[in-house]
Amino acid sequence: MKTIAQGIIRKMRTRLQQPVSYSVRFGDEEVPLNPLLEKEIRLHYSGKIFCVHCGRKSNKSFNQGYCYPCFQSLAQCDSCIIHPERCHFEQGSCREPAWGEKYCMQDHIVYLANSSGLKVGVTRATQVPTRWIDQGATQALAVMRVRSRLQSGVLEVMFKQHVADKTNWRDMLKGAAVELDMAAERDRLVAECKGAISELEDQFGFFAISKLSGIEPVSIEYPVTQYPEKISSFNFDKDPEVSGKLLGIKGQYLILDGGVINLRRFSGYEVELSA
Repeated sequence: MKTIAQGIIRKMRTRLQQPVSYSVRFGDEEVPLNPLLEKEIRLHYSGKIFCVHCGRKSNKSFNQGYCYPCFQSLAQCDSCIIHPERCHFEQGSCREPAWGEKYCMQDHIVYLANSSGLKVGVTRATQVPTRWIDQGATQALAVMRVRSRLQSGVLEVMFKQHVADKTNWRDMLKGAAVELDMAAERDRLVAECKGAISELEDQFGFFAISKLSGIEPVSIEYPVTQYPEKISSFNFDKDPEVSGKLLGIKGQYLILDGGVINLRRFSGYEVELSA
């Protein structure tokens, strides 16, 4: 095998095409991954981990790539990132007010996605469709636009009383989800929550929550030549070498003939790629 790149990896970058175009950073070098489909590849972890924020060498990765001091101090590692309904920026207790102003106090989209089945989710408006691709959704539809992360989280909590808010990653990697009528699912959900939505409009102000209309669902195709029947995961912390024929890429996973690996999970790891 020939070494293609070596360096600290980050989550894969994507571009919405048919199929999705993938690349991954190894240090300062970005490597396109679609051309490696159906080829034998090898990923070798050197045993070194570096924080994706400060660059400090670390013995362990926290929250997909951070050293412990950054994990403890950065707003982007706060629990409200996972639970946006707990956003406390307006209470004046954000760890990094400038970061919160830039990333939380901006328009967010509440959406429906079909990855392993129908789910509701939220993301910054600037992260559409990246967020959908990262989750391995084959269909997605923006439902509402709000003015802050907190508002998106409150809406998500309301919607998830009627629809799931999690992706079953194993089912997602076994094939394309059964196709749904996303517009009909949106209309059903909005109708079921009509009263609760009106209450939130009263709480946040009528213009804070916008129902999106006239938007067509997005269909997403992934570069996969063969889905696995059984899912087994590679883990650099247990075995520094991952190898096999690359059969596909979906979400943030590489699908090889011997198992799958979530590259985003190992952000900050120093890895060598050969093919």
